[in-house]
Amino acid sequence: MEKKVYRELGLTDAEFERIVKTLDREPTPTETAMFSVEWSEHCGYPRSRKYLRLFPQKGKYESLVGEDAGGIVYDGKAIIFKAESHNHPSQVEPRQGAATGVGGIIRDIFTTGARPIALLDSLRFGPLDNPLNKFIFSGVIDGIQFYGNCVGVPTVGGEIYFDEAYAGNCLVNVMCVGVCERDEIARARAQGPGNSIIYAGSKTGRDGIGGCSVLASSEFAAGECEKRPTVQVGDPFTEKCLIEATLEALKTGLVVGIKDMGAAGLTCSSAEMAAAGGVGVDVDLDKVPLRETGMEPWEIMMSESQERQLLCVQRGKEQAILDIFHKWGLEAEVVGFVTEKKQVVIRSGDKIVANLPADELAKAPIYEMAFEKPKTEKPKVKKPANNSRHLLKLLADPNIASKKWVYEQYDHMVQLNTTVYPGGDATVLRLKDKDWGIAVTTDCNARYCQLDPYIGAQIAVSEAMRNLVVTGADPAAVTDCLNFANPEKPDRFYMFKSCVEGIADACKFYNLPVVSGNVSLYNESPRGPILPTPMIGMVGIVKHINQRCSAPFKEKGDLIILLGETKTWTGMPDIDLKVEAKVQKACLEAIQLGLVKSAHDLSEGGLAVALAECCILGKIGASLNLNEPVDNNSLLFGEGQSRILITISPDNIFPLSDIAMLNDVPFQILGKVGGALLSIFKKQKKLLELPVKKMSDTYYHAIPNLLTPAETGEKR
Repeated sequence: MEKKVYRELGLTDAEFERIVKTLDREPTPTETAMFSVEWSEHCGYPRSRKYLRLFPQKGKYESLVGEDAGGIVYDGKAIIFKAESHNHPSQVEPRQGAATGVGGIIRDIFTTGARPIALLDSLRFGPLDNPLNKFIFSGVIDGIQFYGNCVGVPTVGGEIYFDEAYAGNCLVNVMCVGVCERDEIARARAQGPGNSIIYAGSKTGRDGIGGCSVLASSEFAAGECEKRPTVQVGDPFTEKCLIEATLEALKTGLVVGIKDMGAAGLTCSSAEMAAAGGVGVDVDLDKVPLRETGMEPWEIMMSESQERQLLCVQRGKEQAILDIFHKWGLEAEVVGFVTEKKQVVIRSGDKIVANLPADELAKAPIYEMAFEKPKTEKPKVKKPANNSRHLLKLLADPNIASKKWVYEQYDHMVQLNTTVYPGGDATVLRLKDKDWGIAVTTDCNARYCQLDPYIGAQIAVSEAMRNLVVTGADPAAVTDCLNFANPEKPDRFYMFKSCVEGIADACKFYNLPVVSGNVSLYNESPRGPILPTPMIGMVGIVKHINQRCSAPFKEKGDLIILLGETKTWTGMPDIDLKVEAKVQKACLEAIQLGLVKSAHDLSEGGLAVALAECCILGKIGASLNLNEPVDNNSLLFGEGQSRILITISPDNIFPLSDIAMLNDVPFQILGKVGGALLSIFKKQKKLLELPVKKMSDTYYHAIPNLLTPAETGEKR
């Protein structure tokens, strides 16, 4: 085979030679295509898998790990969740790239037997002063709302950041959460020689061919839009039918295993189901429903057409399953069977076009990657000339400003489970038949990871926990989306390696399992690499749903308390996990005892921004007098970790102080809620004063104003 052929599919010379040695012959075109997708970084993780083994898989709750999606078990319920990326497709085709990212992660959840109940999205874009960045931003948001709203799964939270580093390579990470009974979990494996393999869902076309090997497993070069044909096209209405048909089929007890046809399509689902079950499969491509004529076998095997999945069904029971999918208006055909020999055999009529060992195909080689610590410049902390103006500037920064323009386009109330809404620290969902609920969040400050990848990653885990704790949730488990640049460049790989080590050590310390995740490498364009962005998705248990807490200030006269210690801010990230754990424990205990009226963590913009957000969300002011022995800039705007802002009734100060002292947590009474202004004094000297209305207008209008054509002067 010519080098040009396998290299265009993403295989290296060494990988092709390994394939030839494994097969003791040259591979067929279909076999070459199958290896190219399964051994790609997007599917096989050859450059990252070594370090993923560092993640703990057990924690404080029973964990479920090892399938396409993982989760935890609480009170007999399995809470299944996972995050995935659709970065490169969204850069070249924003609406469809984002929409199919949503569809793909939803399928990962319901093919476990869990009903999807929530979506979150973690997004990164270039600055909105650039027309192309605006186009990508608006397109991605449109794709997310289109698919999520139509399919009937609420988009309840997430995060959005803007930075020049993402201008040539946006990040679209989507997390989905589902729930089922513990004993209803389905497995992503084929078993039982003689059992049938059923294809179900939409027909197969040419969309998405090479999406994982050609598009997702290389960095962008000039002419990136030429890759647009490799972006899939999604149909949320078909997906809704697929959800219902799949869950109905699983309840019959006739389905042995099931897997979503995501990246690598039929290749991934057939090979990985066979390898996971220790069996082989024999598939006839002539029986695969097609929506385009003249498709070659390799095209069928590589296609990433959406809304499709593969099932292993008990022999003799096929018709019952086929009837369910047909009832929902979906394609469903028996396309093959399970074999005892551990080979993936692909036929096209009477011709065998692929005959590959399942284990070799499903397990990509592992590479030792070179790494080298890059030089980073220490950030310069500038003292603002006017604190009030500086706070308004921060509230107008798109990285801090309200994302209401985005989340008001999402239906976050469908299914009627959302009890703490988007716009705060984390979202809280009730379960209709339980008196407990779950809190969900996504977090990552990529600038911290750029400055110190190990500590930055630990901060990402810690802040995700903090965001759950302030809602009254006990952090339970982690999923991740590890977004990094070209791993073949040692300074880039150092960032990946160090972030993974930071996440692993933090999760071990906090007793949190990493139950699922995704790696997205090669996020790099001619403009340069993205910032290292190890997005952390986290789920927590709210043990009594009526004790949930939220960020807005509530009532005039409530005391404003700071848990944790404010230190001099140098602009460099730092965290003490022991201190963080103590602060979180004290806050959670106080909320669970009913002492806390509001709670909000301190992060970007420090104390001043946290106070402003609580005032804005609560539509009420506050007056504070600060006495901590640090400079005013650190006091107001320092982003030191392990701090939480809470409000309580004055009657609860003594039980709160007992909790703080028992947990060895510093706490201070900063002031009181009330009035129409946010006024901050230090030793009776005014540091900052702003009307809540002015802060609110700045906070809510910042992003809409950036999206409004300047020449029209239109307000949105």
